[in-house]
Amino acid sequence: MKRNLQIKELFLKNFDKPVTELKFKNLYELIVCVMLSAQCTDKRVNLITPNLFKAYPDIKSLANANLSSLKSYIQSCSFFNNKAQNLIKMAKAICENFNGEIPLNEKDLKSLAGVGQKTAHVVLIEWCGANFMAVDTHVFRVSHRLNLSKAKTPEATEEDLTRIFKDNLNYLHQAMVLFGRYTCKAKKPLCKECFLSHLCTSKDKEI
Repeated sequence: MKRNLQIKELFLKNFDKPVTELKFKNLYELIVCVMLSAQCTDKRVNLITPNLFKAYPDIKSLANANLSSLKSYIQSCSFFNNKAQNLIKMAKAICENFNGEIPLNEKDLKSLAGVGQKTAHVVLIEWCGANFMAVDTHVFRVSHRLNLSKAKTPEATEEDLTRIFKDNLNYLHQAMVLFGRYTCKAKKPLCKECFLSHLCTSKDKEI
């Protein structure tokens, strides 16, 4: 469909090979950041992680972490109780089942506590440049406002976007995240500044 192709091209043109705003130095830090970022802002995660990674610099130290101590480092993060438990379980599983090496395939990543499809895809997108789409709240909102999907779940929305866009999914995912975060915001979207305004028929559109 011509309109969908235009949307894709404009995303790729306006966001030149975008990457996540999460700050990380290695694969271990990436997976922890992505797990913490679920239903939490990247900005908040970036405030938490410097001290967290000082205390737990690698997967082994995280696997051996004391739960209460770990919670104290991430308590300003949403759902920190669950996340702390999942981080330790995830690290233990990597040490026990994968010789301390974080797996880089979707099936093995999804076998880890606290790692669902979106988290697995974001890790593979950011670390490997994998041709995956991941649907967070921003991507979900943007894809529905642009009438790219009518699906009720993030997983089904991901299927729609993957079918429509086919390639460059890693860049398109991140472009849609940034677009949703700063332009096509949940409240008061910046429609007058939007490069997709002429292709948008959303009821949320502010003229």
